[in-house]
Amino acid sequence: MNLETALERAEASAPGEGERQYLTFLMAEEEYGVDILRVQEIRGWDSVTPIPNTPDYLKGVINLRGSVVPIVDLRLRFGLPALDYGPTTVVIVLRVEHDGGERVMGIVVDAVSDVHTLPEGEMKPPPDCGGTVDLDFIAGLVLVEERMIVVLDIDRLLNSDALSPHHDQEEAS
Repeated sequence: MNLETALERAEASAPGEGERQYLTFLMAEEEYGVDILRVQEIRGWDSVTPIPNTPDYLKGVINLRGSVVPIVDLRLRFGLPALDYGPTTVVIVLRVEHDGGERVMGIVVDAVSDVHTLPEGEMKPPPDCGGTVDLDFIAGLVLVEERMIVVLDIDRLLNSDALSPHHDQEEAS
């Protein structure tokens, strides 16, 4: 699905009161979602300018109409195996809240899936997996047509601490 199709679906099924819309995407055959109000645009994969001394999942930056936008490979951020980028690989450009302001970042995903309008009460909290698993970046889980969708909290997922080059080293200590 491309941006135009996603936007058409979102407009055709505008959320009512107590509903929210989520753009869903695929990674490793799992479906994830983000609040569609945070999506600025969807772009096909294009080369990036690498930045030295950054984690492997920070692929680099792109110039988006005069703005420098960091690009995060979500597969690598989640510890999934790397995948060669293909014709369905897209960058979802998101508006992320950061330190009381907003910044723009992109995430590389395998493919865009759909737009879902869901009642706010349908989202379940992430499971308690004990203290060994960090689930802070998961806003909740939603069951849609017998599929479980993991809804991401992009503000926590893409915060500056997690993207700093020393974050992984600090966690290991």
